[in-house]
Amino acid sequence: QVQLVESGGGLAQPGGSLRLSCAASGTIFGSNIMGWFRQAPGKQRELVATITTGGSTNYADSMKGRFTISRDNAPNTVALQINSLKPEDTAVYYCNFRSLITARIYWGRGTQVTVSS
Repeated sequence: QVQLVESGGGLAQPGGSLRLSCAASGTIFGSNIMGWFRQAPGKQRELVATITTGGSTNYADSMKGRFTISRDNAPNTVALQINSLKPEDTAVYYCNFRSLITARIYWGRGTQVTVSS
């Protein structure tokens, strides 16, 4: 089992920045892909970005430019930097973990990001 805990969400003004963090714990071994998804009210959950154990990144086309995913120094921790926030970035942001060994997928509970003046 893998547990994911997100942090860093909250209320931000348009044009501002937020940094989300996700820490994975539990039975973690081998290569994995961690990522961020988001779900806005009334919409489907969508991919923001993913990053492999080796640091290779993948972004949804609509997320390129203002979003940066990275592996933090702490083991099995991934961050998402969001710059130039827009009201349409308002969503619950979910951390995702996929083991490349077991193929199991885990989700965090999500952290709310609200962009409003």
